[in-house]
Amino acid sequence: MPSEPHQNHLIIIEDDKGRREFVLDGPVYSIGRDPKCDIRLVSQFVSRRHATLLQLPNEQGTYYYRIVDGNLKGKPSANGLLINGRKLQTHDLQNEDEVVFGPQVRAIYYLLKRDAILTVPPDEFDITLISPNMVGDPED
Repeated sequence: MPSEPHQNHLIIIEDDKGRREFVLDGPVYSIGRDPKCDIRLVSQFVSRRHATLLQLPNEQGTYYYRIVDGNLKGKPSANGLLINGRKLQTHDLQNEDEVVFGPQVRAIYYLLKRDAILTVPPDEFDITLISPNMVGDPED
Protein backbone atom coordinates (compact mmCIF):
# COMPACT_ATOMS: atom_id res chain seq x y z
CA MET A 1 0.00 0.00 0.00
CA PRO A 2 1.65 3.30 -1.04
CA SER A 3 2.00 5.88 1.69
CA GLU A 4 0.72 9.39 1.16
CA PRO A 5 3.24 12.19 1.75
CA HIS A 6 2.33 14.39 4.68
CA GLN A 7 3.43 17.97 5.13
CA ASN A 8 3.26 20.53 7.87
CA HIS A 9 3.58 24.26 7.25
CA LEU A 10 5.16 26.20 10.09
CA ILE A 11 6.00 29.87 10.45
CA ILE A 12 8.16 31.16 13.27
CA ILE A 13 7.75 34.83 14.13
CA GLU A 14 10.42 36.85 15.94
CA ASP A 15 9.40 40.33 17.08
CA ASP A 16 9.30 42.58 20.16
CA LYS A 17 7.27 39.89 21.97
CA GLY A 18 9.87 37.18 21.36
CA ARG A 19 9.70 33.96 19.33
CA ARG A 20 6.39 32.29 18.50
CA GLU A 21 5.48 29.34 16.27
CA PHE A 22 2.33 29.02 14.18
CA VAL A 23 1.25 25.84 12.41
CA LEU A 24 -0.44 26.82 9.14
CA ASP A 25 -3.40 24.78 7.94
CA GLY A 26 -6.05 27.37 7.11
CA PRO A 27 -6.85 28.95 3.73
CA VAL A 28 -6.00 32.60 4.61
CA TYR A 29 -3.99 34.32 7.35
CA SER A 30 -3.69 38.05 7.97
CA ILE A 31 -0.34 39.20 9.39
CA GLY A 32 0.21 42.56 11.05
CA ARG A 33 0.08 44.84 14.06
CA ASP A 34 -3.73 44.88 14.27
CA PRO A 35 -5.00 42.78 17.22
CA LYS A 36 -7.57 41.26 14.84
CA CYS A 37 -4.83 39.74 12.63
CA ASP A 38 -4.52 35.97 12.64
CA ILE A 39 -0.76 36.29 13.17
CA ARG A 40 -0.05 39.39 15.23
CA LEU A 41 3.27 41.19 14.91
CA VAL A 42 4.33 43.17 17.97
CA SER A 43 6.29 46.17 16.71
CA GLN A 44 5.61 49.82 15.97
CA PHE A 45 7.49 49.42 12.65
CA VAL A 46 4.98 47.13 10.92
CA SER A 47 1.66 47.94 9.28
CA ARG A 48 -1.68 47.05 10.84
CA ARG A 49 -2.32 44.69 7.90
CA HIS A 50 1.22 44.05 6.74
CA ALA A 51 0.82 40.83 4.73
CA THR A 52 -1.53 38.00 3.82
CA LEU A 53 -0.82 34.29 3.53
CA LEU A 54 -2.88 32.37 0.97
CA GLN A 55 -3.11 28.58 0.78
CA LEU A 56 -3.00 27.38 -2.84
CA PRO A 57 -3.16 23.85 -4.32
CA ASN A 58 -0.28 22.33 -6.30
CA GLU A 59 -0.05 19.46 -8.79
CA GLN A 60 0.96 16.88 -6.16
CA GLY A 61 -2.44 17.13 -4.49
CA THR A 62 -1.00 19.05 -1.55
CA TYR A 63 -0.81 22.81 -1.07
CA TYR A 64 1.62 25.65 -0.58
CA TYR A 65 1.44 29.17 0.85
CA ARG A 66 1.89 32.44 -1.02
CA ILE A 67 2.69 35.59 0.94
CA VAL A 68 1.31 38.85 -0.44
CA ASP A 69 2.26 42.34 0.71
CA GLY A 70 -0.65 44.15 2.34
CA ASN A 71 -4.26 43.04 2.64
CA LEU A 72 -6.53 41.15 0.25
CA LYS A 73 -8.09 44.40 -0.96
CA GLY A 74 -4.79 45.42 -2.56
CA LYS A 75 -3.64 47.97 0.02
CA PRO A 76 0.14 47.48 0.42
CA SER A 77 2.04 47.77 3.70
CA ALA A 78 4.05 50.91 4.41
CA ASN A 79 7.46 49.17 4.41
CA GLY A 80 6.83 46.19 2.15
CA LEU A 81 8.29 42.70 2.46
CA LEU A 82 11.94 41.70 2.28
CA ILE A 83 12.00 38.01 1.34
CA ASN A 84 15.39 36.31 1.38
CA GLY A 85 16.99 39.74 1.04
CA ARG A 86 14.84 40.88 -1.92
CA LYS A 87 11.96 43.36 -1.80
CA LEU A 88 8.95 41.53 -3.25
CA GLN A 89 5.19 42.12 -3.53
CA THR A 90 4.35 38.41 -3.57
CA HIS A 91 6.24 35.14 -3.14
CA ASP A 92 5.45 31.43 -3.09
CA LEU A 93 7.02 30.30 0.16
CA GLN A 94 9.73 27.64 0.10
CA ASN A 95 11.31 25.81 3.03
CA GLU A 96 13.46 28.12 5.20
CA ASP A 97 12.42 31.35 3.46
CA GLU A 98 13.03 34.43 5.60
CA VAL A 99 10.49 37.27 5.53
CA VAL A 100 11.49 40.60 7.10
CA PHE A 101 8.55 42.86 7.97
CA GLY A 102 10.56 45.61 9.66
CA PRO A 103 13.45 46.23 12.06
CA GLN A 104 13.81 43.18 14.33
CA VAL A 105 10.56 41.67 13.00
CA ARG A 106 10.97 38.59 10.87
CA ALA A 107 9.50 35.21 10.07
CA ILE A 108 11.03 31.94 8.95
CA TYR A 109 8.82 29.55 7.00
CA TYR A 110 9.30 25.79 7.20
CA LEU A 111 7.76 23.11 5.03
CA LEU A 112 8.15 19.85 6.90
CA LYS A 113 7.61 16.79 4.71
CA ARG A 114 7.42 13.20 5.83
CA ASP A 115 5.91 10.00 4.54
CA ALA A 116 2.82 8.83 6.33
CA ILE A 117 3.57 5.57 8.10
CA LEU A 118 1.03 2.93 8.93
CA THR A 119 1.47 2.26 12.60
CA VAL A 120 0.36 -0.67 14.68
CA PRO A 121 0.35 -0.81 18.45
CA PRO A 122 3.62 -2.17 19.83
CA ASP A 123 3.65 -5.76 20.98
CA GLU A 124 3.73 -5.60 24.76
CA PHE A 125 6.01 -8.68 24.86
CA ASP A 126 8.53 -7.39 22.28
CA ILE A 127 11.67 -6.59 24.25
CA THR A 128 15.00 -5.86 22.60
CA LEU A 129 18.03 -6.53 24.77
CA ILE A 130 21.49 -5.20 24.05
CA SER A 131 24.45 -7.14 25.32
CA PRO A 132 27.80 -5.38 25.97
CA ASN A 133 29.50 -7.63 23.39
CA MET A 134 27.00 -6.42 20.72
CA VAL A 135 28.58 -2.96 20.84
CA GLY A 136 31.67 -2.54 18.62
CA ASP A 137 35.07 -1.65 20.04
CA PRO A 138 35.76 2.09 19.58
CA GLU A 139 39.27 1.15 18.37
CA ASP A 140 37.79 -0.47 15.18
